[in-house]
Amino acid sequence: MTDISPVPNDLDAFWMPFTPNRHFKANPRLLARAEGMYYWDVAGRKILDGMAGLWCVNAGHARAPIARAIAAQAAELDFAPSFQFAHPKVFQLASRIVALAPPSLEHVFFVNSGSEAADTALKIARAYFQAKGEGQRFRLIGRERAYHGVNFGGLSVGGIGNNRKAYGPLVPGTDDHLPLPYDRARHGFTPTEWEGGDAYADALERIVAVHGANTIAAVIVEPMTGSGGVFPPPKGYLQRLRAICDRHGLLLILDEVITAFGRLGHAFAAERYGIIPDMICFAKGITNGAVPLGGVLVSKKIHDAFAQADDHAINLFHGYTYTGHPLAMAAGLATLDLYREEGLFERGKALEPALSDAVHALKGAPFVIDIRSIGMAAAVELEPASGAPGKRGYEAMQRLFKEQNLVLRLSGDTLVLAPSLIASADEITRMAESIRAVLGKLS
Repeated sequence: MTDISPVPNDLDAFWMPFTPNRHFKANPRLLARAEGMYYWDVAGRKILDGMAGLWCVNAGHARAPIARAIAAQAAELDFAPSFQFAHPKVFQLASRIVALAPPSLEHVFFVNSGSEAADTALKIARAYFQAKGEGQRFRLIGRERAYHGVNFGGLSVGGIGNNRKAYGPLVPGTDDHLPLPYDRARHGFTPTEWEGGDAYADALERIVAVHGANTIAAVIVEPMTGSGGVFPPPKGYLQRLRAICDRHGLLLILDEVITAFGRLGHAFAAERYGIIPDMICFAKGITNGAVPLGGVLVSKKIHDAFAQADDHAINLFHGYTYTGHPLAMAAGLATLDLYREEGLFERGKALEPALSDAVHALKGAPFVIDIRSIGMAAAVELEPASGAPGKRGYEAMQRLFKEQNLVLRLSGDTLVLAPSLIASADEITRMAESIRAVLGKLS
């Protein structure tokens, strides 16, 4: 008989993602519980969360209404399939999300993560043109420094080299990438969106000229480059991309896995920038990080292209075992209630100047070569150590945890802050001052 009795914790058993495993397990940073803006480690030390978990805990940790909703749902209906069957809350949450979305985005396809959301949107884009009899439109255009998850589709259109290089060849038709709309020499230390982004959007015209519009299905971009290092879009950039896509019949997908649900002061960043994409990917903040959930908002035009004449015919051959999972739906509904009742989207917008002022005050501090901020997200970029890119940032992250009781996100040598929308101005100031305190100690 197989022995399944408990065994002592073995740190080596878990292969950690995006982590130098050997060094971590020699010097572990173990978080035991969380509440509001804070974690507590296994030794009972209180630690300020400067990253909203991982861009996702927008309403703060351990919110009782969400926990109660999850527990009640688990007791009532723990699982129901979404293939050929459903349950009421999946329709309720989809309707609530559509009500928050830009006009014409009338349908939601649920998945379990941002990575699955990106791959789902890319598959829908190709299938849409197949359904229209334009199967030659297969190319998918991403952008440099973009992050669209780690599944093969999102990885292929993504533009972070270290994420891609071990896994090629990648998905055919994804070799072209728009340039990152940023030049540190010209735009460094700009507090928010800057003027003059048309040339970066016009790079799409050059890709169209090379391949022909009739071979391109979709363009996918983050409104704000998030995991690649917090790069705000220039003023007018997204609107111009939308216009170019319209001119050539291309679909525009916004990856709002990070930016949706208040990170940029609105339910969706599309509202902030006044555009209507054809699809929006979302995840993270939809359940406040409490249960894995993602999805794709899809326009009526795309959805209706899959209509079938026969009642028994399947519309879209795609889906996951946990699509529309009851616990995730309950968590999503409770989370949206919290956002509305506490005005957290509006609070995020009101806190934007406080975060911007706090991080931009670090200009001139040791090793700081750029500072970027937008909404409730900010990046402090450090000069790399000679011959060892990423080492200085890693040292800063460790010191911040050990010496300043602060958790933040690391992107190479860039320190990233993305506080929960419940953060106080004092807590935001403390995050920036903690960074200042360690910069002078770095090697």
